[in-house]
Amino acid sequence: MRICVLGAGAWGAALAKVLQENGNSVTLWDINAALLDELKQGRSEKLLPGVALPTDWKVEPDFGKAVGGREILVLAIPSQFFRDVAVKLKGHPGVFVSVTKGIEFETGETMSRILREQAPADRVAALSGPSFAREVALGIPTSVVCACESEGTAKTVQGLFHRPEFRIYRSRDVLGVEYGGALKNVIAVGAGVSDGLGYGDNTKAGLVTRALSEMRRLGVAGGAQPETFSGVSGLGDQMLTCFSKQSRNRDLGERLGRGESIETIQASHPKLAEGYPTARSAHRLAKEKQVPTPIIDEVHAMLYEGKNPKLAVRDLISRAFKAED
Repeated sequence: MRICVLGAGAWGAALAKVLQENGNSVTLWDINAALLDELKQGRSEKLLPGVALPTDWKVEPDFGKAVGGREILVLAIPSQFFRDVAVKLKGHPGVFVSVTKGIEFETGETMSRILREQAPADRVAALSGPSFAREVALGIPTSVVCACESEGTAKTVQGLFHRPEFRIYRSRDVLGVEYGGALKNVIAVGAGVSDGLGYGDNTKAGLVTRALSEMRRLGVAGGAQPETFSGVSGLGDQMLTCFSKQSRNRDLGERLGRGESIETIQASHPKLAEGYPTARSAHRLAKEKQVPTPIIDEVHAMLYEGKNPKLAVRDLISRAFKAED
């Protein structure tokens, strides 16, 4: 199939590699023309170190030319800029696949909901799950899920990406898959704070377990199915992001826990991990839906209000007694 991947960061490039190796005609687009030139050479040590990339894929800095005539559009755009790209696709007849994990702050919408303003629901899918880009690009066994209201579209996307080492499940709960993928990034920041403060496995296990209930509550309030959060896009992705040293969100939290300010961290990494903007979006969404999210609230306070991490932990632990949900 003729496919365009919009957003040539590590995740976009890794998925484009999978699609190209599966025999599709792939075009990569990004606002950064220099990045496209680098990817055309068959290697990017900055994005995917040690990974040999295709040299026969196409790169196209012109947006109109990149998407024209493409049957599948894969959007790997950071959540803050997702709408800016999505609105340019209005009227495009292809299938849209969001691989971005985030929630828009101004509207509380997931990425698929933004795309559904431009195309019918049966042509909008979301792909998510526990998947570091470099491991996918290296062919390390990985399982993710493709969600779409249309079973036929989900099967099409499933077939495009599936490889022996890249297993794709299907779901019709698009919102659940997206909420799981987005909210776990916020929780991973909290898990990193626990590491940075020097707490042990007991602490992190408790935090991650309770956070899953929190994610489920907020997701269900937004229209998701509760069982989805026990799958690869919920529990699976949360385990990866909260416990792996490769996780940028966990690393952000660890640095906070060690006493670094968000300004210092941002100075060394201008493009902060996705959990940073999502914490703000999730906090606002929870308030609007009147859903209790104590862990998300404390992560938000540390990131945006300068709250001391030790005080945040103390406030979490000293909450009133309750039954487990």
